Amino acid sequence: MTATMGPSASFRLATEMFPERDRVEITREVYGRTVLRVDLDPLAPAQIDMRVRALPGLGIATGSSSEFRVHRTSSLIDNDDFVLLAALDGGSVMKHRGREEAVGNGQALMMSGEEVGFNLIGAGGFRFINMSFSRKQLSPLIGDPAAVLMRPLPTQSGAMRLLLDYISSIQEVGDELTAEACHLATTHVFDLAALAMGATRDAAQIARGRGVSVARLRAIKADIVAHGGHVDLSARDVAARHGLSARYVRKLFESDGTSLIDFMMNQRLARAHRMLGDPRHAGRSITAI
Repeated sequence: MTATMGPSASFRLATEMFPERDRVEITREVYGRTVLRVDLDPLAPAQIDMRVRALPGLGIATGSSSEFRVHRTSSLIDNDDFVLLAALDGGSVMKHRGREEAVGNGQALMMSGEEVGFNLIGAGGFRFINMSFSRKQLSPLIGDPAAVLMRPLPTQSGAMRLLLDYISSIQEVGDELTAEACHLATTHVFDLAALAMGATRDAAQIARGRGVSVARLRAIKADIVAHGGHVDLSARDVAARHGLSARYVRKLFESDGTSLIDFMMNQRLARAHRMLGDPRHAGRSITAI
């Protein structure tokens, strides 16, 4: 699923786009053998909704799936990518390298794309983030890639949390990434993936000054936007929620050519603008809003 050249290619795949009578066949041939390079056996009415993105050396698939039995057979192996599967909701069981591991909420698992494997998506379906990394690009950044395979990785904190949040923000952009933005996004994802899986000392030092800073700034901005720039929201509040100092948060915004105060003020103004156009606030004066 990784791209070897060119800018980002992003597209949506959803079973609801096809007639119900054709969904199983399309799921097996299009989703399975063509896109994911696996055999798919539905264990319930087939339902898949995912966005797939190809970046140089990096493939991303995010979305949801109904219950499936997934096989990666030797005839379908066409690369030696590293594959990282993170569970956002629901769970699955992975069999790979003679080991079996459950992947549930708050967990991720790394596999080798050059080896056969088995995945059972459990009843109730699965919401996921799936990434495939070029082995040639990721291996030099990780101290011991083999040690990471089939080892459950927590996703609720640290570099892995930043990685998954960053991937989500890339997917939300849709098809609007420029060639330059694609290159930067790929670099940041590899930085964060290396840190999450055990980066070498040199790679970790570079990543902390590059990918981590960008991902943290994105997460902080999303937090402020989610709170609508509320007047009671302070720099100390924002920093505390992200386990950082207020001074460090201010420096992140300064490195982006703006300031935390200006960003929060703009969100407050945007919130006020929305309220002025909302009939539910028609009884309030402009001054009060």
